[in-house]
Parts: sequence; structure tokens; C-alpha cells
Amino acid sequence: MKKIGFLSFGHWASHPAYRARTASDTLLQSIDLAVAAEEIGLDGAYFRVHHFAAQLASPFPLLSAVGAKTSKIEIGTGVIDMRYENPLYMVEDAGAADLISGGRLQLGVSRGSPEQVIDGWRYFGYEPEEGETDADMGRRKTLEFLEKLEGKGFARPNPNPMFPNPPGLLRLEPYSEGLRERIWWGAASNATAVWAAENGMHLQSSTLKYDESGKPFHMQQAEQIRLYKEAWKKAGHPREPRVSVSRSIFALVNDEDRYLFGQESNRRDKIGMIEQDKRAIFGRSYAAEPDKLIQELAQDEAIQEADTLLLTIPNTLGVDYNVHVLSAILEHVAPGLGWR
Repeated sequence: MKKIGFLSFGHWASHPAYRARTASDTLLQSIDLAVAAEEIGLDGAYFRVHHFAAQLASPFPLLSAVGAKTSKIEIGTGVIDMRYENPLYMVEDAGAADLISGGRLQLGVSRGSPEQVIDGWRYFGYEPEEGETDADMGRRKTLEFLEKLEGKGFARPNPNPMFPNPPGLLRLEPYSEGLRERIWWGAASNATAVWAAENGMHLQSSTLKYDESGKPFHMQQAEQIRLYKEAWKKAGHPREPRVSVSRSIFALVNDEDRYLFGQESNRRDKIGMIEQDKRAIFGRSYAAEPDKLIQELAQDEAIQEADTLLLTIPNTLGVDYNVHVLSAILEHVAPGLGWR
């Protein structure tokens, strides 16, 4: 049994083939898709976060709206770039969204991916401290976010407040109990996966990672997951870790599927430079008739190691088609792999 969710990049563009042509289209369709995904039995609705782009950017209004419209499905991000965030304000936003959803938030955070602009976090008013890199800054902010999510008082109260204060130091409100245990770290390297385990975060591993061994993508990702699990055990955390992997998977069950994604059937891993000095490996897409898809996915070592699979979706093709894509996986593929 695996948890299966979708991951939307939240694109929009004024393109004649797109059903999501504006930001409003994408936001409203994201809510509708999450509702529909819950109805067909999907376990999670996750959204990417990118700044300075025609994509989803500010996650908490969307997560709150999805939480208010649904009742069971997990709601998350993959990932929030912590270089852009005020950790304290984020604690308040996350707490409110989690309470609205009834404790279903699964927040993926990270130091962030390559950006649309140069050092975009500077425009948001943030600078690394002396001796820090921007990656260091993202990790430092993450640790502050985790600490404040614990709900311990840290702020000295005003002796003459507008409203009466409880005794002692004050914490941020609204506080959502348990949210600290539902934070995930998006790791592109083995080292940051281990760091996530040491700090008690679940692991998100996407469709790319740094190429650290030259092996096929799914094998490198499986090794990353095993290192993460070993580090979690060594750290002695009392709860069980969770691991998600992302994949582009399309079951070709009708002519439209074959027209749109049939060309993906022979794709292989790719090597590229995600940053100037970082060689990355990009995992292949899967597109095939269900029987063949089951055979191919059974050989993916990282999927076997993970407890959660996030299906990246073509959100610009609209809600109805994406419900079809997700339903086809649940109906024709998941049972054959023991996921349902």
C-alpha cells in the first residue's frame, strides 16, 4: 500500500491549447482538482512554489482554500524555497492553514531550486549572513521555522498589552499541534537527505538529484533514501519517517493519451547542469499501456523504497483530463503493483 498524490507545477500561459491561461484559472482549477482527487480516492494534493514566474507562488492561500473544500486528502507543497521566507510569519500562515484543514498539511520545504531571476531572495529583503551561502541561509531559516513550530514561548510580553497575556513568554499564534512532525525536506543530494533525517524532517526526492555516482537515476535515488533512513534511525527519533518520490507517469488507455504522451514511452534519464557547478541527473518519464507500465515501474528501486508517490501532472490541460490521468493510474496500474 502506497500513498499516491499529485504534484502540480501550476503553470499558466495564453496558449490556445491550454485550459489554464491565467493565474486565476490555475488557482481555481487547483482547488477543483484537489476536490476531485479526493473523490476518486487519491491521498494527496501537492503544489510547487516558484517566484517571478507564471506559476504558483504563494502557497498558503491556496492550501487554506483546498483545506476548506476537502476533508481527507493530504495537502502539501513540493517545495517552499526557504531563502524567500520569513520563518516567523511562515509559522503563523502554516498554522492557520493547518487548522483550517484539520491537521492535514504536509509542508515540503528546501533551500530552493534554480530561479527565474538572479538572487531573487534579495528582492524579498533577505541577505546571507557573513560567511553564509544562500543555501546556508535557507537551511538556517528552516531550522528557525522548525523551532518556532514547536510552540514554545520565546517573546517577552509587553507589561501594558492591548489584551491580557497568559503568563510567561509568548509563542506565535495560531499554534497547530503536530505540524512540526509534518515538515518535509526536498533533498537534491545525499548529504542534505541525511541532514533532513538528523533534524526530524520527512524526505521529498523529486525527479532530479545531483549525479553523485553515475548510476541510473532510480538507483541513485534509492541509495539516497536508504542513507536517509539509516540517519533517521541513528538519530533516534521516536516516530516513523516518510519518504516521497515524484514521477511523471501516464497510462495510455485511450487515443488522447497516446496522442499527448505516446512519445514519452522511450524516454531515458538525462544528464544536465542544474547550476553552474552542479551536474544533475533527471529521471525518465513513464508512458505506456498499463501492463507494460506495471512491469517498468516494478523495476524502479526508489519507488519501492518510498511510501508516497507524487504524480507530476500537466495542469495546463485542465481538471477533467488530469482527473482522467490520475484515475487511470489508480484503476489500471496501482492494483497491479500492490499499491491498492
